Amino acid sequence: MHIFSRLFNKSSIPGEKKKREFPHTYVIIVALIGLAGILSWVVPGGEFARETKVVNGIERQVVVPDSFQKVESQPQTWQVFSSIFQGFKRTHEIIFYILMIGGAFWMLNESKALDAAIFSFLGFTRRLERIRFIKFLGVDNIVISLIMLCFSFFGAVIGMSEETIAFVVIFVPLSISMGYDSIVGVSLCFLGAGLGFAGALLNPFTIGIAQGLAGIQLFSGIEYRLFIWFVINFIGIAYVIRYAKKIKKNPTLSPVYAEDEYWRKKSAEEVSGGHQKPGIHAWAIFIILSGVLLASSFLYPITNMTVGSSSFSAPIIPVVTAIWILSGLMVLRHSVQLFIVNILMFTILFLVVGVMGYGWYIMEIATLFLVMGLTSGIAIGKSANQLAKLFIEGAKDIMSAAMVVGLASAIVVVLEQGKIIDSLLYYAAGSMEGYGKLTSLLIMYIFYTLLNLIIASGSAKAALSIPLMAQFSDLLGISRQATVTVYQVGGGMTNLASPTSGVMVGVLSIARIPYNKWLRWFLPLLIILIIVGFLLLIPTIYMALPGF
Repeated sequence: MHIFSRLFNKSSIPGEKKKREFPHTYVIIVALIGLAGILSWVVPGGEFARETKVVNGIERQVVVPDSFQKVESQPQTWQVFSSIFQGFKRTHEIIFYILMIGGAFWMLNESKALDAAIFSFLGFTRRLERIRFIKFLGVDNIVISLIMLCFSFFGAVIGMSEETIAFVVIFVPLSISMGYDSIVGVSLCFLGAGLGFAGALLNPFTIGIAQGLAGIQLFSGIEYRLFIWFVINFIGIAYVIRYAKKIKKNPTLSPVYAEDEYWRKKSAEEVSGGHQKPGIHAWAIFIILSGVLLASSFLYPITNMTVGSSSFSAPIIPVVTAIWILSGLMVLRHSVQLFIVNILMFTILFLVVGVMGYGWYIMEIATLFLVMGLTSGIAIGKSANQLAKLFIEGAKDIMSAAMVVGLASAIVVVLEQGKIIDSLLYYAAGSMEGYGKLTSLLIMYIFYTLLNLIIASGSAKAALSIPLMAQFSDLLGISRQATVTVYQVGGGMTNLASPTSGVMVGVLSIARIPYNKWLRWFLPLLIILIIVGFLLLIPTIYMALPGF
C-alpha cells in the first residue's frame, strides 16, 4: 500500500511542482563522510610527531611543534563504509549513555511525576505574576534567563556538555506546557550550557588543558573571560526570549510546529498533575536509599570539591543525606509523584557533586540516572517484567539519537585514517605567517571556528593545535593567553551547530528537531555570536588586560 500511495501521490502529477525535501540528518552525515573520503584523495598526507605530556595530572598525547612531515597518502575507499563501525566503536560510551537515559526517563515518566512537577511549577509561576515588579519583568522571561544562566554556569565551570542530553526530556515538555516549542526547551539546557562552554571561566577540559599546554598560569585571565561570558550570555538569552515571545503569541510560527505534535500529543495523553498516595514500595525505596546514603556518609565524610584551580573540602554527602531524609519524609506525606520528583532533584544534585568532587564522567552519570529510573519505577509498584519493558520502550524511542552520534564520529575517523587531519591543521596554521596581529588573530579565529566543524571535542582540539599555535603566537607577537582565548571562543560557537558534535545531534534527535530547522533558527544567532566573539578578542592583542 505504501508503494502504491507513493506512485499515485498528487505530487507526482505531471506539471505539478514537487516540494523539495531537505535531506534527513542521516543523509547529511553520510554525505559528509563521503566528502571526507574524497578529501583523502585530494589533500596530501601528513603527520605531526606526538609526545605524552602530563596536563593537570592527566597524561595526554599532544602535537610536537615543527615536527610535521609528509607521509604517503591513504586514500579511503571501502574504509569509508567501515568508518561507520569505527565511529560507533569510538563513541560507544555516549551511545550507551543515551540509551540508558532513554530507558531511565521512560520508567520515571510512567509515574507521571514530571507532569505533576510541571503543573505545580506553572501554578507557582502564575502566582508570582501577582507581584507587580515580577509581572513587569515577565515571569517566563525570568524563568528562561535563570535556567539558561544555571546551565551556562556549569558549562563555563565544569564543562557541562554530554550531561545536557539527559535534561532534554525534562525541558522540552516543560517548554511545550509553557506555550513554547521544543527549540525553546533545547535552548534552556543545551544552548545555555553551550554559551557557557564558549565563554569558559574555569572549564578544566578546555581552558585548563589549553593553558597547561601553552605553558601559562592555570585559569589566569579569568577577569576578561568573565566579561566575555557575560556578553555572550546576554546576547544568547535575549535571542531566546525574543523568539519565545513570538511563539507564545502564535505557536504556528514555530518552524518545528509539526514535529512538536509528538510532544503535544504525549502531554495530552498524560494525567495533568495527578497525585497518588505512596504505598509500601515507595517507603521501601526511601528506606533503602536512605541506608545507602548513610553508609556513603560514613565512607566519604568529607568531599573535596574542585572549581577550576580552587578547591574546598566540606561534609557534602552527610549534609545532602540529612536533607534527603527530611525532604523525603515530608513529600511522602503527600504523594508518590512528589517523592519521585524528589529523587530526580537529588539525582541532579549528586550529578554535580560527583562531577566536581569525584571526577565522574559518562559511565557514572549513566549509572546514576539508571538508578533514578529503577527506583522511580519500583516506587510506583512496577514489577521486574514491567520495568524491563519500560526500559526497552525508552531505549527504542531514543535509538535514533544514539545512532546519529556513531555516524557523526565516522567523519573524523575517515580524516584520521586518510592521514589528512594533521595536513589540514598544518596548512591552516601556516597561512597565518606574514600578516599583522589583527589579521593573524582573524585567521586564527576562522581556523578554530572551522576546525570545530571537524573536531567537536574541546580537549582534542587543544591537544592537536595549542602546542603548535602557542609557538605561532610567539612569532606573531600575540600573547599565548590571547591564543588560548581565541581557541576557546572560536572553538565554542560552532559547537552548537556542528554535525560532527555527538552531543548536538543527540540532543536534536531526542527533541525530534530536524537539523536543518535547528540550523535555520540558530544561524542568525551564530553569525551574531561569531562577529561579537571576534570583536571581544581584539582587546586581547591591543590592551593590557589581567593575565594577558
